[in-house]
Amino acid sequence: MNTQVEASVNIFDVVKQVFSIVFVIAGVAAFYYFSDIKLIYRVLGLLAISGGVIGMLATTVWGEGISRFISDSKVEVRKIVWPTREETTRTTLLVFAMVSIVSLVLWLLDTFLFWGVRLLTGQS
Repeated sequence: MNTQVEASVNIFDVVKQVFSIVFVIAGVAAFYYFSDIKLIYRVLGLLAISGGVIGMLATTVWGEGISRFISDSKVEVRKIVWPTREETTRTTLLVFAMVSIVSLVLWLLDTFLFWGVRLLTGQS
């Protein structure tokens, strides 16, 4: 059983995406073409073009999906239960203690293995 799902492509979305690319390229080209104008005006113009392009892309199916993802992410972030300061401090100290103990055990193991290899090879 071979089923294929074909996504319906809205021609207006494709046109908006193509125009968005053209506007961004034209904005960057204009930024460098008008190099004799003050930098602040060129940057503001480029930001205006970028804002318009983002606004145009937000009206596409792809842009609406991104907007929905961002709003759903905000809802999920509100559901997070953050630890208290006391829990964070206790966990951090526990991690430091465990790292210290494990590093001590590994150092002792390395020392005894090095001592044993030197004893077996006759280099002591």
